[in-house]
Amino acid sequence: MASTLQKLLTPMCGGPPEPPRNKVTVVGVGQVGMACAVSILLRELADELALVDVMEDKLKDYSVTANSRIVVVTAGVRQQEGESRLNLVQRNVNIFKHIVPQIVRYSPECIIIVVSNPVDVLTYVTWRLSGLPKHRVIGSGTNLDSARFRFLMASQLGVHPSSFNGWILGEHGDTSVPVWSGTNMAGVSLQALNPDIGTDGDEENWKETHKMVVDSAYEVIKLKGYTNWAIGLSVADLTETILRNLNRIHPVSTMVQGMYGIHEDVYLSLPCVLNGGGVASVVNVTLTDDEVAQLQASGATLWDIQKDLQDI
Repeated sequence: MASTLQKLLTPMCGGPPEPPRNKVTVVGVGQVGMACAVSILLRELADELALVDVMEDKLKDYSVTANSRIVVVTAGVRQQEGESRLNLVQRNVNIFKHIVPQIVRYSPECIIIVVSNPVDVLTYVTWRLSGLPKHRVIGSGTNLDSARFRFLMASQLGVHPSSFNGWILGEHGDTSVPVWSGTNMAGVSLQALNPDIGTDGDEENWKETHKMVVDSAYEVIKLKGYTNWAIGLSVADLTETILRNLNRIHPVSTMVQGMYGIHEDVYLSLPCVLNGGGVASVVNVTLTDDEVAQLQASGATLWDIQKDLQDI
């Protein structure tokens, strides 16, 4: 007797289905990982989504991640109230030594987006552990910082954030670099109107806006214990650009050795053209001497941490 399924459907093709074209894996199913997953799902970016976590009551089998185009890594020790991102490093490095080889084993052609903090150092660690080319290992970097910067600046100017242009570069953290020389609205440079903008001598105190960007994560952690939705939406934005091959420019963490007088192997955020292959190119931003010095100091801060890391 025919089963319900046999009565319901008449088979037309007996071959196996093709592997998913836009499969995304999220490693680490905590608050940030789930925010990334939900944001990606709600924007209908992935035709398959895999979740992996080390907890006993969650999925642990990396074989489900096979053939992923993008792997988002959010796993790691959570940042505590008042704790600097850089204090998290070695504990998270030890976790990544178990995660990264498994990712590459099952998805050797993937692009990895690192979200775990301190994101710049852990993106460098991921690049070293994975053996993947640098354009396929990306950190979420200052993509969120720049969005917050544009929102705060645009609010004070009374316009929509999409109508204001401004970038936060360098470390995703305390030494991030606001590019005041590049802030503009409709092509009108704010620095041309206010040469002191962003400096201690600025009577309008625009520098406070950058401080609010840096402090925002600490403030959220103080209020609810963790950050998740803003970074989740930011990662979905990066995922869309890559999966849809959009060639959009994002300030993401990439290898900067040889740029702006930086000689060490460090990952910092610069404006990058992202497409289906990862980082297609880096925009050569015209910075002031002071901004270059700040970027170099940001890189030096990270290198001081990286040079002491063990077993990578």
